[in-house]
Amino acid sequence: MEYASELMQHLAVSQEKVNGALRRALDELNPQEATPRLIAAMRHSLLAPGKRLRPLLTMFASVAVGGSEDQALPAACAVEMVHTYSLIHDDLPAMDDDDLRRGLPTCHKRFDEATAILAGDALLTLAFQLLAEQLPGPVAVRCVRELAVGAGATGMVGGQMSDLAGEGRFADADTDRREVSLAQLESIHARKTGALYRAALRMGAIVGAGERLDDGQLRRLDEFGKDFGLAFQITDDLLDVEGDAAKTGKRTQKDADKHKITYPALLGVQASKQLVDELCQRAVRTLEPFGKAAQPLVRLAYHLARRDR
Repeated sequence: MEYASELMQHLAVSQEKVNGALRRALDELNPQEATPRLIAAMRHSLLAPGKRLRPLLTMFASVAVGGSEDQALPAACAVEMVHTYSLIHDDLPAMDDDDLRRGLPTCHKRFDEATAILAGDALLTLAFQLLAEQLPGPVAVRCVRELAVGAGATGMVGGQMSDLAGEGRFADADTDRREVSLAQLESIHARKTGALYRAALRMGAIVGAGERLDDGQLRRLDEFGKDFGLAFQITDDLLDVEGDAAKTGKRTQKDADKHKITYPALLGVQASKQLVDELCQRAVRTLEPFGKAAQPLVRLAYHLARRDR
Protein backbone atom coordinates (compact mmCIF):
# COMPACT_ATOMS: atom_id res chain seq x y z
CA MET A 1 0.00 0.00 0.00
CA GLU A 2 2.84 2.38 0.86
CA TYR A 3 4.48 1.60 -2.48
CA ALA A 4 1.24 2.35 -4.33
CA SER A 5 0.74 5.57 -2.37
CA GLU A 6 4.26 6.74 -3.18
CA LEU A 7 3.69 6.00 -6.86
CA MET A 8 0.40 7.90 -6.99
CA GLN A 9 2.01 10.92 -5.30
CA HIS A 10 4.84 10.91 -7.84
CA LEU A 11 2.41 10.55 -10.73
CA ALA A 12 0.25 13.39 -9.42
CA VAL A 13 3.23 15.76 -9.17
CA SER A 14 4.49 14.86 -12.65
CA GLN A 15 1.00 15.08 -14.16
CA GLU A 16 0.55 18.56 -12.73
CA LYS A 17 3.84 19.63 -14.32
CA VAL A 18 2.43 18.54 -17.66
CA ASN A 19 -0.95 20.16 -17.03
CA GLY A 20 0.69 23.45 -16.11
CA ALA A 21 2.87 23.44 -19.22
CA LEU A 22 -0.13 22.59 -21.44
CA ARG A 23 -2.14 25.45 -19.93
CA ARG A 24 0.74 27.87 -20.55
CA ALA A 25 1.04 26.75 -24.17
CA LEU A 26 -2.65 27.46 -24.79
CA ASP A 27 -2.54 30.73 -22.86
CA GLU A 28 0.13 31.97 -25.26
CA LEU A 29 -2.18 31.62 -28.27
CA ASN A 30 -3.43 34.98 -29.53
CA PRO A 31 -7.28 34.88 -29.52
CA GLN A 32 -7.36 37.52 -32.27
CA GLU A 33 -5.48 35.17 -34.56
CA ALA A 34 -6.56 31.70 -33.42
CA THR A 35 -10.14 32.81 -32.55
CA PRO A 36 -11.65 32.21 -29.10
CA ARG A 37 -13.86 29.34 -30.28
CA LEU A 38 -10.93 27.39 -31.67
CA ILE A 39 -8.88 27.93 -28.51
CA ALA A 40 -11.86 26.92 -26.36
CA ALA A 41 -12.23 23.67 -28.29
CA MET A 42 -8.51 22.93 -28.00
CA ARG A 43 -8.64 23.69 -24.28
CA HIS A 44 -11.75 21.53 -23.76
CA SER A 45 -10.01 18.41 -25.06
CA LEU A 46 -6.38 19.03 -24.14
CA LEU A 47 -7.03 20.03 -20.53
CA ALA A 48 -9.73 17.44 -19.83
CA PRO A 49 -8.78 15.09 -16.98
CA GLY A 50 -6.42 12.47 -18.36
CA LYS A 51 -3.79 9.96 -17.29
CA ARG A 52 -1.03 11.79 -19.24
CA LEU A 53 0.69 8.44 -19.76
CA ARG A 54 2.59 9.47 -22.89
CA PRO A 55 4.10 12.63 -21.39
CA LEU A 56 4.93 10.69 -18.21
CA LEU A 57 6.82 8.17 -20.32
CA THR A 58 8.72 11.02 -21.97
CA MET A 59 9.73 12.57 -18.67
CA PHE A 60 10.57 9.25 -17.01
CA ALA A 61 12.69 8.18 -20.01
CA SER A 62 14.63 11.41 -19.63
CA VAL A 63 15.31 10.55 -15.99
CA ALA A 64 16.33 6.99 -16.93
CA VAL A 65 19.17 8.26 -19.12
CA GLY A 66 20.40 10.85 -16.63
CA GLY A 67 18.25 13.85 -17.51
CA SER A 68 15.38 15.47 -15.65
CA GLU A 69 11.62 15.60 -15.96
CA ASP A 70 11.59 19.36 -16.43
CA GLN A 71 13.91 19.43 -19.43
CA ALA A 72 11.63 16.91 -21.16
CA LEU A 73 8.46 18.96 -20.64
CA PRO A 74 8.32 20.46 -24.18
CA ALA A 75 8.53 16.98 -25.71
CA ALA A 76 6.07 15.64 -23.15
CA CYS A 77 3.55 18.34 -24.03
CA ALA A 78 4.07 17.79 -27.75
CA VAL A 79 3.26 14.08 -27.53
CA GLU A 80 0.16 14.81 -25.42
CA MET A 81 -1.04 17.33 -28.02
CA VAL A 82 -0.66 14.74 -30.77
CA HIS A 83 -2.45 12.15 -28.65
CA THR A 84 -5.33 14.55 -27.93
CA TYR A 85 -5.67 15.49 -31.59
CA SER A 86 -5.96 11.79 -32.41
CA LEU A 87 -8.70 11.36 -29.79
CA ILE A 88 -10.69 14.32 -31.12
CA HIS A 89 -10.61 12.91 -34.64
CA ASP A 90 -11.14 9.31 -33.48
CA ASP A 91 -14.34 10.34 -31.69
CA LEU A 92 -15.89 11.89 -34.81
CA PRO A 93 -18.97 10.27 -36.40
CA ALA A 94 -16.93 9.12 -39.40
CA MET A 95 -14.57 7.25 -37.09
CA ASP A 96 -15.72 5.77 -33.75
CA ASP A 97 -18.68 8.13 -33.26
CA ASP A 98 -18.24 8.61 -29.49
CA ASP A 99 -20.01 11.14 -27.32
CA LEU A 100 -17.93 10.81 -24.13
CA ARG A 101 -14.19 11.23 -23.62
CA ARG A 102 -12.29 11.66 -20.36
CA GLY A 103 -15.61 12.03 -18.58
CA LEU A 104 -16.69 14.98 -20.73
CA PRO A 105 -18.65 15.42 -23.96
CA THR A 106 -16.40 14.77 -26.95
CA CYS A 107 -15.17 17.84 -28.80
CA HIS A 108 -17.65 17.56 -31.66
CA LYS A 109 -20.52 17.12 -29.18
CA ARG A 110 -19.46 20.11 -27.08
CA PHE A 111 -18.86 22.28 -30.16
CA ASP A 112 -19.47 20.89 -33.67
CA GLU A 113 -17.74 18.60 -36.15
CA ALA A 114 -15.97 21.32 -38.12
CA THR A 115 -14.62 22.96 -34.97
CA ALA A 116 -13.49 19.58 -33.64
CA ILE A 117 -11.60 18.79 -36.85
CA LEU A 118 -9.86 22.16 -36.78
CA ALA A 119 -9.07 21.89 -33.06
CA GLY A 120 -7.39 18.56 -33.74
CA ASP A 121 -5.45 20.03 -36.66
CA ALA A 122 -4.36 22.96 -34.50
CA LEU A 123 -3.11 20.71 -31.68
CA LEU A 124 -1.18 18.53 -34.13
CA THR A 125 0.67 21.48 -35.61
CA LEU A 126 1.16 23.21 -32.24
CA ALA A 127 3.01 20.09 -31.06
CA PHE A 128 5.71 20.54 -33.68
CA GLN A 129 5.87 24.29 -33.08
CA LEU A 130 6.53 23.58 -29.41
CA LEU A 131 9.40 21.22 -30.22
CA ALA A 132 10.96 23.69 -32.65
CA GLU A 133 10.72 26.66 -30.28
CA GLN A 134 11.55 25.12 -26.91
CA LEU A 135 14.26 22.52 -27.59
CA PRO A 136 17.88 23.02 -28.76
CA GLY A 137 18.22 22.77 -32.53
CA PRO A 138 19.75 19.28 -33.00
CA VAL A 139 17.55 17.81 -30.26
CA ALA A 140 14.45 19.46 -31.73
CA VAL A 141 15.17 18.00 -35.18
CA ARG A 142 15.50 14.48 -33.79
CA CYS A 143 12.34 14.84 -31.71
CA VAL A 144 10.36 16.21 -34.65
CA ARG A 145 11.33 13.15 -36.66
CA GLU A 146 10.47 10.71 -33.86
CA LEU A 147 7.05 12.28 -33.31
CA ALA A 148 6.27 12.50 -37.03
CA VAL A 149 7.15 8.84 -37.59
CA GLY A 150 5.27 7.68 -34.49
CA ALA A 151 2.14 9.63 -35.39
CA GLY A 152 2.13 9.27 -39.17
CA ALA A 153 1.21 6.87 -41.95
CA THR A 154 3.51 4.08 -40.75
CA GLY A 155 2.63 4.70 -37.10
CA MET A 156 -0.52 5.78 -35.32
CA VAL A 157 -2.51 6.95 -38.35
CA GLY A 158 -1.62 3.84 -40.33
CA GLY A 159 -2.71 1.69 -37.40
CA GLN A 160 -6.01 3.55 -37.18
CA MET A 161 -6.60 2.95 -40.88
CA SER A 162 -5.89 -0.77 -40.52
CA ASP A 163 -8.18 -0.89 -37.49
CA LEU A 164 -11.05 0.57 -39.52
CA ALA A 165 -10.34 -1.88 -42.34
CA GLY A 166 -10.45 -4.70 -39.80
CA GLU A 167 -13.97 -3.62 -38.88
CA GLY A 168 -15.01 -4.21 -42.50
CA ARG A 169 -15.52 -0.49 -43.18
CA PHE A 170 -14.19 -0.52 -46.74
CA ALA A 171 -15.36 -2.67 -49.64
CA ASP A 172 -11.88 -2.64 -51.21
CA ALA A 173 -9.98 -3.28 -47.96
CA ASP A 174 -7.38 -6.04 -48.01
CA THR A 175 -8.40 -7.12 -44.51
CA ASP A 176 -11.58 -9.05 -43.82
CA ARG A 177 -12.85 -8.40 -40.29
CA ARG A 178 -13.80 -12.05 -39.88
CA GLU A 179 -10.28 -13.19 -40.72
CA VAL A 180 -8.20 -10.88 -38.49
CA SER A 181 -5.56 -13.03 -36.81
CA LEU A 182 -3.74 -12.45 -33.55
CA ALA A 183 -0.62 -11.43 -35.50
CA GLN A 184 -2.62 -8.90 -37.53
CA LEU A 185 -4.24 -7.52 -34.40
CA GLU A 186 -0.84 -7.11 -32.76
CA SER A 187 0.44 -5.33 -35.88
CA ILE A 188 -2.52 -2.94 -35.83
CA HIS A 189 -2.03 -2.04 -32.19
CA ALA A 190 1.75 -1.80 -32.50
CA ARG A 191 1.05 1.12 -34.85
CA LYS A 192 -2.24 2.52 -33.57
CA THR A 193 -1.20 2.62 -29.90
CA GLY A 194 2.38 1.45 -29.52
CA ALA A 195 4.07 3.74 -32.04
CA LEU A 196 3.26 6.90 -30.08
CA TYR A 197 4.39 5.30 -26.82
CA ARG A 198 7.70 4.42 -28.43
CA ALA A 199 8.05 7.94 -29.83
CA ALA A 200 7.35 9.38 -26.37
CA LEU A 201 10.08 7.26 -24.80
CA ARG A 202 12.60 7.90 -27.55
CA MET A 203 12.04 11.65 -27.37
CA GLY A 204 12.52 11.59 -23.63
CA ALA A 205 15.82 9.76 -24.04
CA ILE A 206 16.99 12.15 -26.76
CA VAL A 207 16.18 15.19 -24.64
CA GLY A 208 17.56 13.74 -21.42
CA ALA A 209 20.86 12.38 -22.71
CA GLY A 210 21.59 14.51 -25.77
CA GLU A 211 24.92 13.46 -27.27
CA ARG A 212 25.47 10.99 -24.39
CA LEU A 213 22.64 8.75 -25.59
CA ASP A 214 23.84 5.39 -26.88
CA ASP A 215 22.08 2.94 -29.17
CA GLY A 216 21.71 0.36 -26.42
CA GLN A 217 19.74 2.73 -24.20
CA LEU A 218 17.49 3.77 -27.07
CA ARG A 219 16.91 0.15 -28.09
CA ARG A 220 15.95 -0.90 -24.57
CA LEU A 221 13.52 1.99 -24.15
CA ASP A 222 12.05 1.15 -27.55
CA GLU A 223 11.53 -2.49 -26.52
CA PHE A 224 9.95 -1.32 -23.28
CA GLY A 225 7.62 0.89 -25.32
CA LYS A 226 6.54 -1.99 -27.56
CA ASP A 227 5.56 -4.17 -24.62
CA PHE A 228 4.07 -1.30 -22.63
CA GLY A 229 1.99 -0.12 -25.59
CA LEU A 230 0.58 -3.55 -26.32
CA ALA A 231 -0.18 -4.15 -22.64
CA PHE A 232 -2.00 -0.82 -22.52
CA GLN A 233 -4.12 -1.68 -25.55
CA ILE A 234 -5.08 -5.07 -24.14
CA THR A 235 -6.13 -3.47 -20.84
CA ASP A 236 -8.13 -0.96 -22.88
CA ASP A 237 -9.89 -3.86 -24.59
CA LEU A 238 -10.53 -5.47 -21.21
CA LEU A 239 -11.94 -2.25 -19.76
CA ASP A 240 -14.37 -2.05 -22.66
CA VAL A 241 -15.64 -5.47 -21.60
CA GLU A 242 -15.45 -5.22 -17.82
CA GLY A 243 -14.91 -1.52 -17.08
CA ASP A 244 -17.12 1.08 -15.44
CA ALA A 245 -17.91 4.06 -17.67
CA ALA A 246 -17.89 6.32 -14.61
CA LYS A 247 -14.24 5.40 -14.04
CA THR A 248 -13.01 5.07 -17.60
CA GLY A 249 -14.62 8.34 -18.70
CA LYS A 250 -15.88 6.81 -21.95
CA ARG A 251 -18.55 4.40 -23.15
CA THR A 252 -17.97 0.72 -22.52
CA GLN A 253 -19.16 -2.28 -24.58
CA LYS A 254 -18.74 -0.26 -27.77
CA ASP A 255 -16.23 -2.75 -29.25
CA ALA A 256 -18.78 -5.58 -28.99
CA ASP A 257 -21.51 -3.35 -30.42
CA LYS A 258 -19.36 -2.81 -33.50
CA HIS A 259 -18.28 -6.46 -33.66
CA LYS A 260 -14.72 -5.21 -33.38
CA ILE A 261 -11.87 -7.72 -33.13
CA THR A 262 -10.11 -7.31 -29.78
CA TYR A 263 -7.80 -9.34 -27.57
CA PRO A 264 -10.62 -10.54 -25.27
CA ALA A 265 -12.61 -11.52 -28.37
CA LEU A 266 -9.72 -13.57 -29.76
CA LEU A 267 -8.09 -14.91 -26.58
CA GLY A 268 -10.75 -14.61 -23.90
CA VAL A 269 -10.68 -12.39 -20.83
CA GLN A 270 -8.43 -14.49 -18.58
CA ALA A 271 -5.84 -15.20 -21.28
CA SER A 272 -5.78 -11.49 -22.12
CA LYS A 273 -5.12 -10.62 -18.48
CA GLN A 274 -2.32 -13.16 -18.36
CA LEU A 275 -0.76 -11.66 -21.48
CA VAL A 276 -0.83 -8.20 -19.89
CA ASP A 277 1.09 -9.53 -16.88
CA GLU A 278 3.65 -11.22 -19.13
CA LEU A 279 4.16 -8.09 -21.22
CA CYS A 280 4.60 -5.87 -18.17
CA GLN A 281 7.10 -8.28 -16.61
CA ARG A 282 9.09 -8.44 -19.84
CA ALA A 283 9.01 -4.65 -20.14
CA VAL A 284 10.39 -4.30 -16.62
CA ARG A 285 13.20 -6.80 -17.28
CA THR A 286 14.24 -4.77 -20.31
CA LEU A 287 14.97 -1.81 -18.04
CA GLU A 288 17.27 -3.64 -15.61
CA PRO A 289 20.53 -2.13 -16.99
CA PHE A 290 19.25 1.38 -16.14
CA GLY A 291 19.12 0.53 -12.42
CA LYS A 292 17.34 2.88 -10.03
CA ALA A 293 17.08 5.61 -12.65
CA ALA A 294 14.35 3.58 -14.38
CA GLN A 295 12.24 3.09 -11.25
CA PRO A 296 9.55 5.57 -12.37
CA LEU A 297 9.09 3.59 -15.59
CA VAL A 298 9.07 0.29 -13.69
CA ARG A 299 6.40 1.53 -11.31
CA LEU A 300 4.33 2.83 -14.19
CA ALA A 301 4.43 -0.56 -15.88
CA TYR A 302 3.21 -2.35 -12.75
CA HIS A 303 0.52 0.31 -12.31
CA LEU A 304 -0.63 -0.27 -15.89
CA ALA A 305 -1.27 -3.96 -15.26
CA ARG A 306 -3.77 -3.09 -12.53
CA ARG A 307 -5.47 -0.01 -13.96
CA ASP A 308 -9.25 0.39 -13.89
CA ARG A 309 -9.55 3.47 -16.08
